[in-house]
Amino acid sequence: MNLLFRLIRVLFTGLFREKIGFLDESTVFFRVLPNDLDFNLHMNNGRYLTIMDLGRFDLMQRSGLAGIAIRNRWMPVVASQVINYRRSLAPFQRYSLHSRILGWDDRFVYFLQQFRGEDGRLAASALVRAGILVKGRSLTIAEIIPIVGYKGPQPVLAPEVTAWRGTEEWLRSDAEA
Repeated sequence: MNLLFRLIRVLFTGLFREKIGFLDESTVFFRVLPNDLDFNLHMNNGRYLTIMDLGRFDLMQRSGLAGIAIRNRWMPVVASQVINYRRSLAPFQRYSLHSRILGWDDRFVYFLQQFRGEDGRLAASALVRAGILVKGRSLTIAEIIPIVGYKGPQPVLAPEVTAWRGTEEWLRSDAEA
């Protein structure tokens, strides 16, 4: 239930917060609640992934992508993600989640999402690969970009993102073999 309240808060406050550009960073703030904890009394590793959804919602809403997705009946879906945990988030600790689009390839958009403690130190960092489904088929980025109205240059993906993309493709083909 706590996640539903967080979602409502993110969506409601997003209506009043400053709008951002397509490639700008979104920042949302949370506090580690008791039901976020695992047996080690720090935020559960699975909870990070759920909170990351809220960060992407904020990014989409404030950049105008959410309205476009709703009008076009797009379903944003996570295809894969990798996360690195650096520091624990303790009970009741405040933290921020920073989300931004790094770039895209033919089929997927790549997000960087970072959790930072109150002191600004990195707690966790994740790379997310997401796509858009409509009526059961994946849209290509060439179909999406004109609809969202982005006219800037396509960002160059860092070599580390490209290497990860290759690993993801290898895992996908290995799983199908």
